[in-house]
Amino acid sequence: MSFAPLHIPGSTTHARRGGISNAFRYGVDFLMIDPDAPARGALFSRNRFNLASVHDADHGGARGKGEGAAWARRVFDERGLAPEAYDLRLLTQPRCLGYTFNPVSFWLAQRGEDLLAVIAEVNNTFGGRHCYMCANPGFRPITPADVIEAEKIFYVSPFQEIAGRYVFRFRITAQEIAIRITLENGAEGVVATLTGKAKPLTSAGLAHALLLRRPLGALRTVILIYRQALRLKLLGATYRRAVPPPAQEIS
Repeated sequence: MSFAPLHIPGSTTHARRGGISNAFRYGVDFLMIDPDAPARGALFSRNRFNLASVHDADHGGARGKGEGAAWARRVFDERGLAPEAYDLRLLTQPRCLGYTFNPVSFWLAQRGEDLLAVIAEVNNTFGGRHCYMCANPGFRPITPADVIEAEKIFYVSPFQEIAGRYVFRFRITAQEIAIRITLENGAEGVVATLTGKAKPLTSAGLAHALLLRRPLGALRTVILIYRQALRLKLLGATYRRAVPPPAQEIS
């Protein structure tokens, strides 16, 4: 099925719950692409340098050694989702001038307007990665009313325990995305959202977003993460040392 890549100039919010509260919101640029299709546009490339690019090595499998779409298809197949039952999409922040860091990307299994399953590909700033499979029993389509839960087993933030559970909610259409991930850990936790309107990917749109409105893309994201970490440290939040990712790749 032919799929024209989409640009989602959106925003992400994080709100910390518990004894030390902190909240922030900033703009981000995500792309939704067919991960098997060649790139379209002068400023967007697949697997080669450009203003914006998506590389297979960055997604699907070990961090920096990804297999791209082949990995995602294998994961869905192993869990009982037949290859002919869906179209595969990747929702991610692109590299900007070769630099990449994605706190989270999403592999989407879609059938028409129906979202059948999601692999949330989570990265931390310490080089680790873990993925969470999100699906209803029998791969019943995921609706905005559905709540999908997963135990937190991966070190993400030095200011949060490896404890509690994630609660995922998804609304993903050709017109917009709205993703909400809540970490529940007693009185502590975090509420994170990603929202934005989708539009066709164009060179003009990329240039405006990555050079003018939100310059440097993923590098800007990392700078903002460290700024918030410094703020939490100054507020007295407990710092926990990084630990390796779990042996299991997906939970």
